[in-house]
Amino acid sequence: MNILVLNCGSSSVKFQIIATDLDSIARDADQRLARGIIERIGGEAIVSVQSQGHEKKLTTAPIRDTQGAVEFILRWACSDASIDSIKSVADIHAVGHRVVHGGEHFTHSVVIDDDVLRAIEDCIELAPLHNPTNVKGIHAARSVLGTGLPQVAVFDTAFHQTLPEHAYLYAIPYQFYRRYRIRRYGFHGTSHRYVAYRYRQLRKISRDETNIITLHLGNGCSIAAIRYGDSIDTSMGFTPLEGLVMGTRSGDIDPAIIDFISVKEGLSAHEVETLLNKQSGLLGISGLTHDMRELLAEEHENSDRRSHLAVEIFCYRVRKYIGAFLAAARGAEGIVFTGGIGENSAEIRSRICKGLEWMGIELDVQRNDSAGADTSGLISTDSSRLATYVIATDEELLIARDTVRAVEGVRARY
Repeated sequence: MNILVLNCGSSSVKFQIIATDLDSIARDADQRLARGIIERIGGEAIVSVQSQGHEKKLTTAPIRDTQGAVEFILRWACSDASIDSIKSVADIHAVGHRVVHGGEHFTHSVVIDDDVLRAIEDCIELAPLHNPTNVKGIHAARSVLGTGLPQVAVFDTAFHQTLPEHAYLYAIPYQFYRRYRIRRYGFHGTSHRYVAYRYRQLRKISRDETNIITLHLGNGCSIAAIRYGDSIDTSMGFTPLEGLVMGTRSGDIDPAIIDFISVKEGLSAHEVETLLNKQSGLLGISGLTHDMRELLAEEHENSDRRSHLAVEIFCYRVRKYIGAFLAAARGAEGIVFTGGIGENSAEIRSRICKGLEWMGIELDVQRNDSAGADTSGLISTDSSRLATYVIATDEELLIARDTVRAVEGVRARY
C-alpha cells in the first residue's frame, strides 16, 4: 500500500509517501518513496520535495490553503517526482494523519469516519493551536482524494493513555477533572512509542521487558517513563507547555507567576500564556535564539553568558527529570535520546549525563561523539549499569504503519 502521511500545521504541511503493508512491517522492509514540506501557505509558499533516488528540490508556488498544498503534493507525486509505483491519485491507497490531541476518547489509531471526525473536533478546546489544522488536513484529503479513500488518525496523546490516575491527575478540586477533563495527557507519544520499539529491537527483548526512560529533545521536549512497554508518566501535561525547558516554551513554572506578570505588565492571562509558549525557554533566557546549535556556538565562540545559562538550565531540567522518572518507574534498564537535539548534539547528551555516574550512567566518549540521527546505537560504556542509546525517531513511518494496520483491521499493541 502507498500511504500518504500528512502532518498539517497552521501554515505548513509536512508529508511523506511510504510503501508498506503488513508483510513489510513484519520484515522492516517499508520503502520511503517521497518526502517534503510546504511552508508559508497562504501566499507564495516555499516548497521542498524529494523522491527516492533523486536530489532534493527547492522551489516556490502560489498555494492558498491546506487543500491547495495537498493538491500540489499529489500533482508532484504523480508526475514530476518520477515514482514508478505512483502515476495517478489512484495509486495512493490511504492517508495517515498526525492528530495532536485525542483526549480520553482515543487510545489507539483509528480509521476516520464522521463520528471520529466529530470526536477530534470535540478536542479542539484542549488543543486549539493544533487540532483545527489537523481537521483541515482531513477535510483537504477528503476533498482531493474522495470520501471513499481510507484515512487514519494517529494521535500524539494515545500512547500516554496508560498513565495511572495518580500520574495523570492534578491536585486541584476533583470536579474540574469530572467537568472539563483537566488532567495530564502527554504528547510526543508517537515518537516515544517508536523509539521504545526500536530499543527493544536493538536489545532483542520483548515489549513486556522494556523498562526505559525516553527523552525527546527538540524545539519541543518531553520525557517518558516506560515500564513493561507502557507509558506510566510523562513530562508534558494538560498542554505541551509543562515539563522540560524547550525552544520557546518555559516548561514548569510556579502558576502564581502568571497572575504576577499579568498585573505587573498589564497583560491578559491569554497574553501571558502566549509569552510562556512563544517567548520563553531557550529563547527567553538567552535573548538570542531558540536554536540549540546557535546557542552552543555563541557560548563557545563569544563566551556569551546568557547562552551558557540557557544551555545549563536546559540540561539541568532534563537531568532532574531523569532522576524523578527513574524513581517513578522504580528503576530502568536504559535511557534513550531522540529528537533533533537528542539525536544530533553529542555535547548536550554529555552535559545532561555529567554527574549521573552515581546512578549508573557512564557515557563512552567515542561512541557518544560518533552517534547521530544516521548512526543510532549504544553510547554508554559496556560497564554502565544504565545502557544509554541514541535512536533516531521516525514518527512518519509509525503513522504509515498504523494506517495500514487500521485499514486492515489489525490493532497494534501500543
